[in-house]
Amino acid sequence: MRSNLADVKLLGRKKDGDENAAGSAEPTGAEATDGTDGVSTKTAPKGRPTPKRSESARKRGPVAPAPMTSAEARARRKAVAGPKLSREEKKIERNERRASMNERRERMMAGEEAYLLPRDQGPLRRYVRDIVDARRNLLGLFMPFALLLIFVMLGVPQVQLFVSPAMLILMGLMAVDGILLARKVGNAVDVKFPNNTESRLKLGLYAAGRASQIRRMRAPKPQVNRGDTVIA
Repeated sequence: MRSNLADVKLLGRKKDGDENAAGSAEPTGAEATDGTDGVSTKTAPKGRPTPKRSESARKRGPVAPAPMTSAEARARRKAVAGPKLSREEKKIERNERRASMNERRERMMAGEEAYLLPRDQGPLRRYVRDIVDARRNLLGLFMPFALLLIFVMLGVPQVQLFVSPAMLILMGLMAVDGILLARKVGNAVDVKFPNNTESRLKLGLYAAGRASQIRRMRAPKPQVNRGDTVIA
């Protein structure tokens, strides 16, 4: 009888010990949610921000609430934009901006290096422009000749049969002139800038593009006259 009672007590103790061990093995709420102390690697439960989000929120500072009305939104925009300028102040500011733009354009057209576009900067591009501006280019006649043919075609419809062949001949002559110009520019650049790494095709396209423009419309303005000798 005593042995049976002992077995029952031992079984009860073992069961109670298993429950205590199982209860101690489960992580507490602090251990499951406290990620800053490094106790547990589990993610935080829903409804609570992760430590990274809380840190970023502290760095950004408080966020202003969204405006509730359109009047409040307008007032906030005015506060951000600063005080409103009067009509005279706006006129003065507009004139100053226009004068600054005109000054920058004049210096760019004069060829000052600091005001040129990136495609026109550098002594190499200046040398290519001088070669083009000192030469009589057939490419520059394309736009005037094309406009002339259009006006003639509109005024005298009978010459329409001759316009297309004339345009084809003009485009062929322009292509030949562009090839000759590209070769001339490439050879001159190889002599003056032997360490140049820019491709001949790129320089040839740059020269042909400038040559196709009317002389007085080129930017920056030509620094040499037609027929001048460009020193290699």
